[in-house]
Amino acid sequence: MDSNHRKPLTVTGAVITVSSTRKPETDISGKTLIDLLAAADIEVTHYAIVPDDRERIRSEVHAALTRASCVIVTGGTGLTPDDVTIEAVAPLLEKTIDGFGELFRLKSYDEIGAAAILSRAIAGVVGGRAVFCIPGSTKAVTLAANEIIIPEIRHILTHASAGQR
Repeated sequence: MDSNHRKPLTVTGAVITVSSTRKPETDISGKTLIDLLAAADIEVTHYAIVPDDRERIRSEVHAALTRASCVIVTGGTGLTPDDVTIEAVAPLLEKTIDGFGELFRLKSYDEIGAAAILSRAIAGVVGGRAVFCIPGSTKAVTLAANEIIIPEIRHILTHASAGQR
């Protein structure tokens, strides 16, 4: 890859768990994500658990965007009536990264088969910062972080932040 496509930059992370039942001590997926980011030298500067509520999710994403360049929202991406993460976050995205959801579902298919179609994982850019919405299971968090987000975040941010600031 041409070196122009990846600039040396510091990535900071935010983890938002969407759940009406999890608490910090029971948020295994959130903790896993924080640990995976830390292992990749990405400092997590924001962490929160919010209930399945569109306005609370949006408010938390806005807060995270003031503190981090990579925001990962986990949970609330399924098909049940209370799964509203996508509805809350999608309108905030200035540009979508359609390939993220497509690749996540492809990689998920290898692990869970056709049930991968139930995931509505998305990603996009807001103000030169990346936002990812992924399922809340620990397997999904690990897959998304290790195989897609961490390997590509600097590349994404190099392009997303061009002309910013």
